Amino acid sequence: MQTKIEKIDASSALAVKIIGRPDEEPLDFLSFREKLSYNNISHPEKRREWATARLAIQEALKALQLPYPGFFKDEHGKSQSMNGQGFVSLTHTPGFAGAIFHREQPVGIDMDLIREKILKIGFRFLDNSELDFLENDPVHYTMAWSAKESIFKCQGKRGVSFRENILLEPFGIQDSIIKGKIRGTDFADHHYHIQVRKLENVILTYTIW
Repeated sequence: MQTKIEKIDASSALAVKIIGRPDEEPLDFLSFREKLSYNNISHPEKRREWATARLAIQEALKALQLPYPGFFKDEHGKSQSMNGQGFVSLTHTPGFAGAIFHREQPVGIDMDLIREKILKIGFRFLDNSELDFLENDPVHYTMAWSAKESIFKCQGKRGVSFRENILLEPFGIQDSIIKGKIRGTDFADHHYHIQVRKLENVILTYTIW
């Protein structure tokens, strides 16, 4: 299973893995709680996605020379380390799974397959000002969706609307950084810089608080 590892700085790293069969790499590093969660997943594809995301975060931690602590989801659905140290975000899309870890600051990561149908649903997650500057191109729309997803994951609380509360500044289809902020909630007034990557037919974004 191929892996792309990027050590962002001394405190953070991300990894992206191609999703393969779950028996290709051992999962004995998982915590007891995680093994129970994994065994309760019945759908084969969901099992592969779940396992590959954990393999990805293990690789990111290795890049930082950190042990794997095990992870669980809190009441907001955000992954947390079992030892209470550091911040993590996980993602998957058809064919790929990814993860990012930071020693000290919240993070968010997202991967999305580029699909034509996103052009038909843009009004559901985009503000009118965003619809004005986006090209009628599924790549541009997917970049916007993924950037908002990374912001949402980084802030880590439910009840934040992509359309009403997350606003992106104008950006081009070739840009590697998107700027955005949350507005109209208790978590407003923080500005995010979202990194953008294109992997084959997938958009990857991530942000660090």
